Amino acid sequence: MKFVIDTNVVLSALYSNKGASHLLLRWLFQHPQRLNIVSTPLVIEFEDVLTRPEHMQRYPLLSQQDIGFFIDDICAVSWHQKIYYLWRPYLPDPKDDMVLETAFNGQADYIITHNIRDFRGVAESFAIQPITPGDFWRLQQEK
Repeated sequence: MKFVIDTNVVLSALYSNKGASHLLLRWLFQHPQRLNIVSTPLVIEFEDVLTRPEHMQRYPLLSQQDIGFFIDDICAVSWHQKIYYLWRPYLPDPKDDMVLETAFNGQADYIITHNIRDFRGVAESFAIQPITPGDFWRLQQEK
């Protein structure tokens, strides 16, 4: 099993330590196998979004350097995927296309996102299942 975690899930994990997004990231860091896939464009997106001033205000105990280390930690426990095939434009949002391209090139089974409807048609066309962090977490607990 392999998956790509959308930026909105990583952001949610930083906002709250009580939700499924936070549980997912903790599980990812504790899991003995690499399951998550990242690409250079996705990591740049993480850096851009997570260090925006409006987001930094939501986690005041963390500095930009801390966020950089956090992203480095995500990269350390993830597969690093080069992008060989571009599918743009496939989805309405080019940033979602970037997530899809990472998932497709990395042969992911899931895209974990809070915005399922942004990935309409992906399951049917690419056999990659968009799933919320909560649904993914429940699926893992059933195994």
